Amino acid sequence: MENFVVSARKYRPQTFDEVVGQRHVSDTLKKALSSGQVAHAFLFTGPRGVGKTTCARILAKVLNCQNLQDGNACNSCSSCSSFNNHASFNIFELDAASNNSVDHIRDLVSQVRIQPQQGDYRVFIIDEVHMLSQAAFNAFLKTLEEPPPHAIFILATTEKHKIIPTILSRCQVFDFKRIQVSDIVVQLKNIATQENITIEEDALHLIAEKADGGMRDALSLYDKIVSSYDKDIGSKEVVDSLNLLDYEYFFKFTDSFIKEDMHAAFLLLDEIIRNGFEAGQLLDGISQHIRNLMMLKDARTTQLLNCSPELKERYTHQANLCPSDFLLSALNILNTANYQLGTSNNKTLHAEMALAKVCYLKKIKTLAATQPQATEKKSPVLN
Repeated sequence: MENFVVSARKYRPQTFDEVVGQRHVSDTLKKALSSGQVAHAFLFTGPRGVGKTTCARILAKVLNCQNLQDGNACNSCSSCSSFNNHASFNIFELDAASNNSVDHIRDLVSQVRIQPQQGDYRVFIIDEVHMLSQAAFNAFLKTLEEPPPHAIFILATTEKHKIIPTILSRCQVFDFKRIQVSDIVVQLKNIATQENITIEEDALHLIAEKADGGMRDALSLYDKIVSSYDKDIGSKEVVDSLNLLDYEYFFKFTDSFIKEDMHAAFLLLDEIIRNGFEAGQLLDGISQHIRNLMMLKDARTTQLLNCSPELKERYTHQANLCPSDFLLSALNILNTANYQLGTSNNKTLHAEMALAKVCYLKKIKTLAATQPQATEKKSPVLN
C-alpha cells in the first residue's frame, strides 16, 4: 500500500507567501528580515490550525538562509537543504504540553549556550508555551530577557491570557486570526486541482464553514471526504460524511414560513429528529439561514454571505419574498427559543412552538395592529 501523507503535512507552506490568511504577519516578518531588524523573541498567538507553528518554522529557516530573497528562503542553500531534510542542528523544538517542568527548561537553557554550527542563529521554538509551569516560566525569564546574540526564541500558544506579563513584555507579539471561509475555499480548490479531484464549490464552502477558521481542520475534513468517495464530490457527499444538516432543509422551512404552513414545518422537524439530529442543531441552522437572508436585503452586506454564486442566487430569490421586519422578528423568536432550549423538558415541543410562532408571525402582527388599545382610567381629581 502506498504511503499516505495527510494534506496538512503534504501541502504545509514552505514560504511566507504560501501562508493562507495571515498576510499581516507574513508581511511584517518579511520586512523585518529584509531590513535586518529581527527581535530576539516572538510570541505567535491565535486559534488552533491557523499557521502559528508553520510560520515559526519558516522564520527559523529564513533566519539562517544564505541567499535570502525578499524575505523568503531560497530553499537551495546548504542551510535550507538541511532544514528541509530535518537535519538542521540550528532548530530546537520543544512541546511545552508534555515538557513543562523546570528541568525541561534548564535543558533548553543549556542548549542556548551552544553556538550555531552553520549560519548565524540557533532558533528555539516552544509550542503550547502556556502549558509551562510557574516555576518553569520563572526559570526561563532571565534567558529570554538577555539571550546570547545567536539565540532566537519563537513561542506559540492558543491561550495568550495564560502567559504571564513578564514573558509577554519580552516578546514581539503576533496575533494570528481565524482564516476566512473564502481563503480556505481557494486553498482547498488548489489542492483538489493538484490531486485531480472534482469537488463542487458548495461542498468546499461546507468544509470551510465546518472548519471554523482553521486551515488544518479544513484539510483534515477534506482528507476524510476524499478518502470516502470517488473523484466527483458534491455537497450531498460532504453533508453525509460530516453529518451536517443539509441547507435544503432550511430553504424548505423558510418556504413553509412564507406559506404559513405550520404542519409542513412540523413534518420537516420530525424528519430531522428521526435522522438523529437535535432540536438545537435545527434552530441554529435556521437562525443562520435567516441571517443570510437578512444580509441580502442590502447591497452593502451582500459580501458578508460566504457561499457559491449559485447558492447566493437561491438565497437572493428567497430573500426577496421575505420582508426585513419578518426576518428580524423570526430571528428573534428562533434565538430566544434556542437560548431557552436547555431548560426545556420537552425539546421537540419547544422547537415546534418556535416554528409555529414564525409561521403565524404575519397574522400575529396583523392581530396586534387591529386590536384596540386599552384606554387608561383617569384617577378622580380631588378638589
